[in-house]
Amino acid sequence: MSSGLLLVLVVAAAYLAAHVAFEFLAKRFTIVSGAEYLVLGVLLGPEVSGLIGAGVLDSFGPFMMLAIGWMGAAIGTRLDLAAMLRIRAPFYQVAFLQSALSLAVVAGVMVLLLSYALALPYDAVVVPGLVLGCIAAASSLSGLGVLVRRRLQRRPLVRQLQVASGMDACIAIAAFGLLLCIAHPGPPGDVRPPTPTEWAVISVGIGCLGGALFHLFLAGERNRDRLFISLTGAITLASGAAAYVRLSPLVPALLIGAILVNTTKNRHEITQVIATVQRPLYFILLVFAGAAWQPTTRSSLIPILLFFVVRIVGKLGSARIAARVSGMLPAVGPDWGRGLLGQGSLAVAIALNYWTFDGSLLPNIVFTAALVSVLLTDVLSARFIQAAIRRHDESTGAQLLSDADLPVGRL
Repeated sequence: MSSGLLLVLVVAAAYLAAHVAFEFLAKRFTIVSGAEYLVLGVLLGPEVSGLIGAGVLDSFGPFMMLAIGWMGAAIGTRLDLAAMLRIRAPFYQVAFLQSALSLAVVAGVMVLLLSYALALPYDAVVVPGLVLGCIAAASSLSGLGVLVRRRLQRRPLVRQLQVASGMDACIAIAAFGLLLCIAHPGPPGDVRPPTPTEWAVISVGIGCLGGALFHLFLAGERNRDRLFISLTGAITLASGAAAYVRLSPLVPALLIGAILVNTTKNRHEITQVIATVQRPLYFILLVFAGAAWQPTTRSSLIPILLFFVVRIVGKLGSARIAARVSGMLPAVGPDWGRGLLGQGSLAVAIALNYWTFDGSLLPNIVFTAALVSVLLTDVLSARFIQAAIRRHDESTGAQLLSDADLPVGRL
């Protein structure tokens, strides 16, 4: 089967699932998951059927970079400054502390675990451990979505989950992008390599330049088909430029989304176009991620499985500490961190981004740990959020939510 025909089939299946099967499962069973696409990718990949071979994956490299960049742009469109300024500062304080603590705790523990389990020196596992920390920081509210009862949006717990999810995404992308700048390999020959600061400026510059240039083309456009073509060009250009110099496409794409949503009059149309395409691209990314997976050695199984446990403990503990330190514990409850256990598209994007770069340290262990965590958490992400809201209602005496009150899941 040719690569072009295979891509068409995968895209068609992803769109069908996004608009039909996903909505049915979310409404009927309160399940928000892409786990089946990971399994499908494994079955189609070279480790099982071989329908998607290693050569095919290499040929789809630019498309995967586009999908990764699109995830960053979708997060960037959530950074609407006018809307963000209407949220009180304590919500941001709790969100920042929770995200930073969870990243630091998981990264530190994973560095120790990787060094012990694989008998490697610390300098050989620092970068993989930090990447796992970035992956652990990412969270998804795919089980929250559009609330059935709008009055729920005003609850402090729901608002805190929304703010924390956005903060998690921004910190995970910024930390991962900065890590790639610091650990960037030098160019061959006698050419002076750019410093980490210069690489960071280059990464930010790609995003700012792309956002400024495409602002001129998209500022007054209302037609969604034209917006889609233009946005695809903008994100492809920025993602390709970043990947070419071995930087993360997530950072410049996030800046493009943030610039466009804050400087254009058609921000609603741009946001809708990006959101509409995001889920099918996520499903395609899951298929390719599953196809790219390779079996790991027995010695690496322990840190892979422990990452899942460490992330849950780190998220729950960091959420409780952040709320207590900020004085928000009575408003959000001690168990509000349960709503952040789902991971979603950003975790897969970071893991696949790290895996695609040649010379990455322990890429398959990092990649497998991320996929296992996404598999185990995303299926139950809606129920995690339900449990957080229900525990909060029980502790505050508020009216309990029924299954009918649960939202239809979306990214």
